[in-house]
Amino acid sequence: MSVLVVIVNYRSAELTLQCLRSLISERDRVPDLRVVIIENASGDEAALRQGLADPVYDQWTELIVSERNGGFAYGNNCAIRQMLSGSLPADYVLLLNPDTIVHSGAVETLLTFMETHPDVGIAGAGLDQADGSDWPYAFRFPTVFSELDAGLGFGPVSRLLKKHAVAQRMGPVAQPIDWVPGAAMIVRREVFDDVGLMDEHYFLYYEETDFCQAAKRAGWSCWYVPEARVLHIAGQSTGVTAPGRQPAALPEYWFESRRRYFMKNHGFRYALVADLAYLTGLALDGVRIKIQMREDPRPRHLFRDVLRNSALWRKNRKVEPPVTD
Repeated sequence: MSVLVVIVNYRSAELTLQCLRSLISERDRVPDLRVVIIENASGDEAALRQGLADPVYDQWTELIVSERNGGFAYGNNCAIRQMLSGSLPADYVLLLNPDTIVHSGAVETLLTFMETHPDVGIAGAGLDQADGSDWPYAFRFPTVFSELDAGLGFGPVSRLLKKHAVAQRMGPVAQPIDWVPGAAMIVRREVFDDVGLMDEHYFLYYEETDFCQAAKRAGWSCWYVPEARVLHIAGQSTGVTAPGRQPAALPEYWFESRRRYFMKNHGFRYALVADLAYLTGLALDGVRIKIQMREDPRPRHLFRDVLRNSALWRKNRKVEPPVTD
């Protein structure tokens, strides 16, 4: 079993090297493990080369400096292209965020699971939070109902829509799921043969959702494998998902990625209904917050930004075809 580990770095050299160090012991269990770090044009090349100068990394690590910061999918594709061309051959690709630490045996556990489940194309590790506690979630594909729930955030309605919520609390054993986070996601090489590269039109967010959707349509299942443990310090690169830290406003690329996902996978009409469901939920939640005289916990200008980026407007309806080579 050979595995190519891909870590996309953007202004996180210290975290990237920490992640890399956690993989040293994994090579004792998986000798045919190689690591490619993609420096996504963030200015960290010197710091990364200094770290990689350690002799312990000889023969199994490589640094690729990308021409531009094209986002998460673009960065990963820089390595995946080389894997598909044969210059970095591998049976599996393991995507890791730089803000992860791989616990002992996690890579071997994922590989063993994939080898014993040939119908599984993608699997995600169980994630631990920075304090060491379990983060037992994987995800359903977004729908109109999940968008209504996300906007409204009201307990009784959320309970009614529980089976539609994107985040699903997972059990302690492996089980199938729609999609898993790209923070620690292993992909069988044949999946790329069937569905192609990750869609580079997603700068950040929704790219792994879209990729898992494409894999499912090609007949590959996706599983959550909690026996493989990876620590994930969420949101260190963007601040969007960092625990306890509410962003002043969500970045534009988040809305662009959300819109692309719905338009590309479900078409204009479905995307429009999803937007209306989200906006309706946000509006009702805003009224509830005012009535209860509570502080608004949502990102600033969220309703305005969702509306501005909605498929309601003709300028937002164009969907660029994905990069295929």
